[in-house]
Amino acid sequence: MRGRPKTELVLSDAEREQLTALTLRRKTAQAMALRARIVLGCAQGMENKAVAVRQRVTPQTVSKWRARFVKHRLEGLLDAPRPGAPRSIDDARVDAVIARTLESIPQGATHWSTRTMAREMNLSQTAVTRIWRAFGLQPHRQETFKLSSDPLFVEKVRDIVGLYLDPPLKAMVLCVDEKSQIQALDRTQPILPLAPGIPERRTHDYMRHGTTTLFAALDIATGEVIGELHRRHRSSEFLQFLRTVEANVPTGLDVHLVMDNYGTHKTPAVKAWFARHPRFHVHFTPTSASWLNQVERWFATLTEKYIRRGTHRSTRQLEQAIKQYLQLNNANPKPFQWAKTADDILASVERFCLRTSNSGH
Repeated sequence: MRGRPKTELVLSDAEREQLTALTLRRKTAQAMALRARIVLGCAQGMENKAVAVRQRVTPQTVSKWRARFVKHRLEGLLDAPRPGAPRSIDDARVDAVIARTLESIPQGATHWSTRTMAREMNLSQTAVTRIWRAFGLQPHRQETFKLSSDPLFVEKVRDIVGLYLDPPLKAMVLCVDEKSQIQALDRTQPILPLAPGIPERRTHDYMRHGTTTLFAALDIATGEVIGELHRRHRSSEFLQFLRTVEANVPTGLDVHLVMDNYGTHKTPAVKAWFARHPRFHVHFTPTSASWLNQVERWFATLTEKYIRRGTHRSTRQLEQAIKQYLQLNNANPKPFQWAKTADDILASVERFCLRTSNSGH
Protein backbone atom coordinates (compact mmCIF):
# COMPACT_ATOMS: atom_id res chain seq x y z
CA MET A 1 0.00 0.00 0.00
CA ARG A 2 1.19 3.48 -0.88
CA GLY A 3 0.81 6.61 1.22
CA ARG A 4 0.74 7.25 4.91
CA PRO A 5 -1.17 4.56 6.89
CA LYS A 6 -4.46 5.78 8.34
CA THR A 7 -5.71 5.05 11.84
CA GLU A 8 -8.84 2.92 11.78
CA LEU A 9 -11.97 4.96 12.49
CA VAL A 10 -14.62 3.06 14.46
CA LEU A 11 -17.77 4.71 15.77
CA SER A 12 -19.77 3.80 18.83
CA ASP A 13 -23.56 3.64 18.50
CA ALA A 14 -23.92 6.91 20.41
CA GLU A 15 -21.37 8.68 18.20
CA ARG A 16 -23.01 7.41 15.02
CA GLU A 17 -26.39 8.63 16.25
CA GLN A 18 -25.03 12.07 17.14
CA LEU A 19 -23.22 12.46 13.82
CA THR A 20 -26.30 11.39 11.88
CA ALA A 21 -28.40 13.89 13.83
CA LEU A 22 -25.95 16.66 12.89
CA THR A 23 -26.42 15.88 9.20
CA LEU A 24 -30.22 15.83 9.43
CA ARG A 25 -30.97 18.72 11.77
CA ARG A 26 -32.13 21.79 9.83
CA LYS A 27 -30.41 24.29 12.12
CA THR A 28 -26.98 22.63 12.16
CA ALA A 29 -24.24 24.88 10.80
CA GLN A 30 -23.28 23.73 7.30
CA ALA A 31 -19.61 23.40 8.24
CA MET A 32 -20.44 21.10 11.15
CA ALA A 33 -22.81 19.02 8.99
CA LEU A 34 -20.06 18.59 6.37
CA ARG A 35 -17.56 17.41 8.98
CA ALA A 36 -20.10 14.90 10.31
CA ARG A 37 -20.70 13.54 6.79
CA ILE A 38 -16.94 13.21 6.27
CA VAL A 39 -16.53 11.19 9.48
CA LEU A 40 -19.52 8.97 8.66
CA GLY A 41 -18.08 8.28 5.21
CA CYS A 42 -14.68 7.38 6.67
CA ALA A 43 -16.34 5.11 9.24
CA GLN A 44 -17.90 3.15 6.38
CA GLY A 45 -14.42 2.15 5.24
CA MET A 46 -14.25 4.53 2.29
CA GLU A 47 -10.90 5.91 1.18
CA ASN A 48 -10.20 9.58 1.81
CA LYS A 49 -10.24 10.32 -1.92
CA ALA A 50 -13.66 8.67 -2.33
CA VAL A 51 -15.08 10.66 0.59
CA ALA A 52 -13.58 13.84 -0.86
CA VAL A 53 -15.24 13.23 -4.23
CA ARG A 54 -18.61 12.51 -2.62
CA GLN A 55 -18.50 15.60 -0.36
CA ARG A 56 -16.85 17.82 -3.02
CA VAL A 57 -13.87 18.75 -0.85
CA THR A 58 -10.14 18.15 -1.10
CA PRO A 59 -8.53 14.94 0.23
CA GLN A 60 -6.54 17.13 2.63
CA THR A 61 -9.80 18.34 4.20
CA VAL A 62 -10.98 14.76 4.69
CA SER A 63 -7.63 13.78 6.19
CA LYS A 64 -7.74 16.74 8.58
CA TRP A 65 -11.17 16.00 10.04
CA ARG A 66 -10.57 12.27 10.11
CA ALA A 67 -7.44 12.80 12.20
CA ARG A 68 -9.17 15.37 14.43
CA PHE A 69 -12.02 12.96 15.13
CA VAL A 70 -9.72 9.99 15.82
CA LYS A 71 -7.76 12.08 18.34
CA HIS A 72 -10.51 14.12 20.03
CA ARG A 73 -13.72 12.31 18.97
CA LEU A 74 -16.79 14.60 18.67
CA GLU A 75 -15.05 17.56 20.27
CA GLY A 76 -12.48 17.43 17.48
CA LEU A 77 -15.12 18.59 14.98
CA LEU A 78 -15.46 21.94 16.74
CA ASP A 79 -13.46 24.92 15.53
CA ALA A 80 -10.08 25.29 17.18
CA PRO A 81 -9.49 28.38 19.32
CA ARG A 82 -8.54 31.35 17.16
CA PRO A 83 -5.65 33.75 17.90
CA GLY A 84 -6.44 37.18 19.25
CA ALA A 85 -7.38 38.93 22.44
CA PRO A 86 -8.46 36.69 25.35
CA ARG A 87 -12.17 36.23 25.95
CA SER A 88 -13.78 38.84 28.14
CA ILE A 89 -16.86 36.68 28.86
CA ASP A 90 -16.07 33.40 30.59
CA ASP A 91 -18.05 30.14 30.30
CA ALA A 92 -19.93 30.78 33.53
CA ARG A 93 -21.46 34.00 32.20
CA VAL A 94 -22.30 32.35 28.88
CA ASP A 95 -24.04 29.53 30.78
CA ALA A 96 -25.94 32.10 32.81
CA VAL A 97 -27.19 33.85 29.67
CA ILE A 98 -28.33 30.56 28.16
CA ALA A 99 -30.06 29.45 31.36
CA ARG A 100 -31.82 32.80 31.78
CA THR A 101 -32.97 32.69 28.14
CA LEU A 102 -34.34 29.15 28.40
CA GLU A 103 -35.77 29.16 31.90
CA SER A 104 -37.31 32.59 32.45
CA ILE A 105 -39.22 35.41 30.81
CA PRO A 106 -38.70 39.14 31.36
CA GLN A 107 -41.14 41.36 33.21
CA GLY A 108 -43.52 43.15 30.89
CA ALA A 109 -42.85 40.92 27.87
CA THR A 110 -43.48 37.40 26.63
CA HIS A 111 -39.90 36.73 25.51
CA TRP A 112 -36.38 38.07 25.79
CA SER A 113 -34.85 40.46 23.29
CA THR A 114 -31.14 41.13 22.91
CA ARG A 115 -31.59 44.52 24.58
CA THR A 116 -33.55 43.27 27.59
CA MET A 117 -31.16 40.35 28.08
CA ALA A 118 -28.15 42.67 27.78
CA ARG A 119 -29.56 44.94 30.51
CA GLU A 120 -30.45 41.95 32.68
CA MET A 121 -27.00 40.31 32.44
CA ASN A 122 -24.95 43.54 32.28
CA LEU A 123 -23.53 42.67 28.86
CA SER A 124 -23.47 44.42 25.52
CA GLN A 125 -26.21 43.72 23.01
CA THR A 126 -23.60 42.42 20.58
CA ALA A 127 -22.35 39.89 23.14
CA VAL A 128 -25.85 38.55 23.72
CA THR A 129 -26.40 38.32 19.97
CA ARG A 130 -23.22 36.29 19.53
CA ILE A 131 -24.09 33.92 22.38
CA TRP A 132 -27.60 33.32 21.05
CA ARG A 133 -26.31 32.77 17.51
CA ALA A 134 -23.64 30.33 18.71
CA PHE A 135 -26.23 28.18 20.52
CA GLY A 136 -29.05 28.58 18.03
CA LEU A 137 -31.35 30.50 20.41
CA GLN A 138 -34.08 32.60 18.80
CA PRO A 139 -36.55 33.80 21.45
CA HIS A 140 -38.32 36.08 18.95
CA ARG A 141 -39.44 33.12 16.84
CA GLN A 142 -42.36 30.83 17.56
CA GLU A 143 -43.74 27.86 15.63
CA THR A 144 -46.97 25.93 15.98
CA PHE A 145 -47.56 22.20 16.24
CA LYS A 146 -50.40 19.76 16.78
CA LEU A 147 -49.95 16.10 17.70
CA SER A 148 -52.61 13.73 16.47
CA SER A 149 -54.53 11.87 19.17
CA ASP A 150 -56.05 9.42 16.70
CA PRO A 151 -55.99 5.92 18.30
CA LEU A 152 -55.27 4.45 14.83
CA PHE A 153 -52.52 6.94 14.04
CA VAL A 154 -49.81 4.33 13.40
CA GLU A 155 -52.01 2.15 11.18
CA LYS A 156 -53.22 5.11 9.12
CA VAL A 157 -49.72 6.51 8.65
CA ARG A 158 -48.43 3.15 7.43
CA ASP A 159 -51.42 2.75 5.13
CA ILE A 160 -51.12 6.17 3.45
CA VAL A 161 -47.33 6.29 3.25
CA GLY A 162 -47.45 2.81 1.75
CA LEU A 163 -49.68 4.17 -1.02
CA TYR A 164 -47.21 6.99 -1.69
CA LEU A 165 -44.04 4.89 -1.75
CA ASP A 166 -45.45 1.71 -3.33
CA PRO A 167 -48.69 2.49 -5.21
CA PRO A 168 -50.83 -0.52 -6.15
CA LEU A 169 -50.82 -1.79 -9.72
CA LYS A 170 -53.67 -0.89 -12.08
CA ALA A 171 -54.82 1.81 -9.70
CA MET A 172 -54.72 5.58 -9.32
CA VAL A 173 -53.95 7.25 -5.99
CA LEU A 174 -55.69 10.61 -5.57
CA CYS A 175 -55.27 13.01 -2.66
CA VAL A 176 -58.65 14.69 -2.21
CA ASP A 177 -59.66 17.73 -0.19
CA GLU A 178 -61.44 21.05 -0.47
CA LYS A 179 -60.08 24.54 0.03
CA SER A 180 -63.10 26.36 1.37
CA GLN A 181 -63.90 30.03 1.95
CA ILE A 182 -61.49 31.39 -0.67
CA GLN A 183 -62.23 35.10 -0.56
CA ALA A 184 -62.45 37.38 -3.60
CA LEU A 185 -60.65 40.44 -2.24
CA ASP A 186 -60.08 43.82 -3.87
CA ARG A 187 -58.09 46.71 -2.42
CA THR A 188 -59.86 49.96 -1.64
CA GLN A 189 -57.36 51.95 -3.73
CA PRO A 190 -55.24 51.16 -6.82
CA ILE A 191 -52.07 49.12 -6.29
CA LEU A 192 -48.83 51.04 -6.79
CA PRO A 193 -46.60 48.88 -9.01
CA LEU A 194 -43.06 47.71 -8.40
CA ALA A 195 -40.34 50.28 -9.15
CA PRO A 196 -36.53 50.33 -8.78
CA GLY A 197 -35.82 50.54 -5.07
CA ILE A 198 -39.54 50.54 -4.20
CA PRO A 199 -41.62 47.39 -3.54
CA GLU A 200 -45.17 46.96 -4.78
CA ARG A 201 -47.51 48.81 -2.41
CA ARG A 202 -51.15 48.27 -1.62
CA THR A 203 -53.66 49.47 0.95
CA HIS A 204 -53.96 47.51 4.17
CA ASP A 205 -57.76 47.38 3.91
CA TYR A 206 -59.83 45.58 1.31
CA MET A 207 -63.35 44.89 0.07
CA ARG A 208 -64.89 41.42 0.08
CA HIS A 209 -66.75 40.19 -2.98
CA GLY A 210 -67.87 36.74 -1.87
CA THR A 211 -66.23 33.34 -1.45
CA THR A 212 -65.84 30.09 -3.35
CA THR A 213 -64.68 26.54 -2.58
CA LEU A 214 -62.22 24.53 -4.62
CA PHE A 215 -62.59 20.73 -4.58
CA ALA A 216 -59.36 19.11 -5.80
CA ALA A 217 -57.96 15.63 -6.40
CA LEU A 218 -54.18 15.41 -6.89
CA ASP A 219 -52.80 12.45 -8.83
CA ILE A 220 -49.63 11.57 -6.91
CA ALA A 221 -48.08 9.82 -9.91
CA THR A 222 -48.34 12.67 -12.42
CA GLY A 223 -49.08 15.83 -10.44
CA GLU A 224 -52.25 16.51 -12.43
CA VAL A 225 -55.19 17.94 -10.51
CA ILE A 226 -58.90 17.39 -11.06
CA GLY A 227 -60.55 20.57 -9.80
CA GLU A 228 -64.09 21.83 -9.43
CA LEU A 229 -65.43 25.07 -7.96
CA HIS A 230 -68.64 25.46 -5.96
CA ARG A 231 -70.13 28.39 -4.08
CA ARG A 232 -71.27 26.14 -1.22
CA HIS A 233 -69.49 23.48 0.78
CA ARG A 234 -71.83 20.59 1.56
CA SER A 235 -71.94 16.85 1.03
CA SER A 236 -74.05 17.38 -2.10
CA GLU A 237 -71.23 19.42 -3.68
CA PHE A 238 -68.73 16.78 -2.59
CA LEU A 239 -70.87 14.07 -4.23
CA GLN A 240 -70.94 16.08 -7.43
CA PHE A 241 -67.14 16.30 -7.30
CA LEU A 242 -66.88 12.54 -6.79
CA ARG A 243 -68.90 12.06 -9.96
CA THR A 244 -66.45 14.35 -11.75
CA VAL A 245 -63.55 12.25 -10.49
CA GLU A 246 -65.35 9.09 -11.61
CA ALA A 247 -65.75 10.55 -15.11
CA ASN A 248 -62.07 11.50 -15.36
CA VAL A 249 -60.53 8.22 -14.20
CA PRO A 250 -60.23 5.38 -16.77
CA THR A 251 -62.78 2.64 -16.10
CA GLY A 252 -60.17 -0.10 -15.84
CA LEU A 253 -58.41 1.42 -12.82
CA ASP A 254 -59.14 1.18 -9.12
CA VAL A 255 -59.17 4.53 -7.32
CA HIS A 256 -57.58 5.05 -3.90
CA LEU A 257 -58.71 8.31 -2.28
CA VAL A 258 -56.68 9.88 0.55
CA MET A 259 -59.03 12.17 2.50
CA ASP A 260 -59.36 13.82 5.89
CA ASN A 261 -62.13 13.26 8.41
CA TYR A 262 -64.29 16.26 7.53
CA GLY A 263 -68.01 15.71 8.07
CA THR A 264 -69.00 16.08 4.41
CA HIS A 265 -66.81 13.06 3.59
CA LYS A 266 -68.73 10.72 5.88
CA THR A 267 -72.43 11.49 5.38
CA PRO A 268 -74.84 8.60 4.64
CA ALA A 269 -75.21 9.81 1.04
CA VAL A 270 -71.44 9.74 0.50
CA LYS A 271 -71.12 6.31 2.11
CA ALA A 272 -73.91 5.02 -0.11
CA TRP A 273 -72.14 6.40 -3.20
CA PHE A 274 -68.93 4.61 -2.29
CA ALA A 275 -70.92 1.40 -1.71
CA ARG A 276 -72.28 1.66 -5.26
CA HIS A 277 -68.79 2.25 -6.68
CA PRO A 278 -66.62 -0.58 -5.32
CA ARG A 279 -63.54 0.44 -7.30
CA PHE A 280 -63.19 3.46 -4.99
CA HIS A 281 -61.16 2.77 -1.83
CA VAL A 282 -61.06 5.44 0.87
CA HIS A 283 -58.04 6.00 3.12
CA PHE A 284 -58.68 8.51 5.91
CA THR A 285 -55.76 10.49 7.33
CA PRO A 286 -55.37 10.57 11.13
CA THR A 287 -57.15 13.42 12.88
CA SER A 288 -55.02 16.59 13.10
CA ALA A 289 -52.60 15.19 10.51
CA SER A 290 -53.53 16.98 7.30
CA TRP A 291 -49.81 17.15 6.42
CA LEU A 292 -50.16 13.53 5.26
CA ASN A 293 -52.42 14.65 2.42
CA GLN A 294 -50.27 15.83 -0.50
CA VAL A 295 -53.02 18.02 -1.95
CA GLU A 296 -52.59 20.32 1.07
CA ARG A 297 -49.12 21.17 -0.23
CA TRP A 298 -50.62 21.92 -3.64
CA PHE A 299 -53.18 24.22 -1.99
CA ALA A 300 -50.31 26.06 -0.26
CA THR A 301 -48.60 26.61 -3.63
CA LEU A 302 -51.84 27.87 -5.16
CA THR A 303 -52.29 30.36 -2.31
CA GLU A 304 -48.70 31.54 -2.40
CA LYS A 305 -48.44 31.98 -6.17
CA TYR A 306 -51.91 32.97 -7.25
CA ILE A 307 -54.31 33.99 -4.50
CA ARG A 308 -52.58 35.80 -1.63
CA ARG A 309 -51.41 38.80 -3.67
CA GLY A 310 -54.19 38.68 -6.24
CA THR A 311 -57.00 41.21 -6.47
CA HIS A 312 -60.44 40.06 -7.61
CA ARG A 313 -63.45 42.32 -8.04
CA SER A 314 -65.94 39.45 -8.07
CA THR A 315 -66.25 35.79 -7.15
CA ARG A 316 -66.46 34.95 -10.84
CA GLN A 317 -63.14 36.68 -11.48
CA LEU A 318 -61.56 34.71 -8.62
CA GLU A 319 -62.93 31.45 -10.02
CA GLN A 320 -61.58 32.27 -13.47
CA ALA A 321 -58.14 32.85 -11.97
CA ILE A 322 -58.23 29.49 -10.16
CA LYS A 323 -59.34 27.70 -13.35
CA GLN A 324 -56.47 29.32 -15.20
CA TYR A 325 -54.03 28.06 -12.55
CA LEU A 326 -55.48 24.55 -12.88
CA GLN A 327 -54.93 24.66 -16.65
CA LEU A 328 -51.34 25.87 -16.25
CA ASN A 329 -50.64 23.19 -13.64
CA ASN A 330 -52.04 20.38 -15.77
CA ALA A 331 -50.22 21.58 -18.89
CA ASN A 332 -46.89 20.90 -17.17
CA PRO A 333 -47.63 18.85 -14.04
CA LYS A 334 -44.92 17.98 -11.53
CA PRO A 335 -45.64 15.42 -8.81
CA PHE A 336 -44.35 15.87 -5.29
CA GLN A 337 -41.55 13.50 -4.28
CA TRP A 338 -42.48 11.76 -1.02
CA ALA A 339 -39.24 10.65 0.67
CA LYS A 340 -40.13 9.79 4.27
CA THR A 341 -40.98 6.20 5.18
CA ALA A 342 -43.58 5.40 7.81
CA ASP A 343 -40.81 4.36 10.21
CA ASP A 344 -39.07 7.72 9.71
CA ILE A 345 -42.29 9.61 10.44
CA LEU A 346 -43.15 7.56 13.51
CA ALA A 347 -39.62 7.90 14.88
CA SER A 348 -39.80 11.68 14.41
CA VAL A 349 -43.17 11.84 16.18
CA GLU A 350 -41.77 9.72 19.02
CA ARG A 351 -38.84 12.09 19.49
CA PHE A 352 -41.20 15.06 19.48
CA CYS A 353 -43.47 13.40 22.05
CA LEU A 354 -40.49 12.82 24.31
CA ARG A 355 -39.52 16.48 24.00
CA THR A 356 -43.00 17.74 24.84
CA SER A 357 -43.45 15.29 27.73
CA ASN A 358 -40.13 16.41 29.24
CA SER A 359 -40.69 20.14 28.68
CA GLY A 360 -42.29 20.64 32.10
CA HIS A 361 -45.45 22.27 30.71
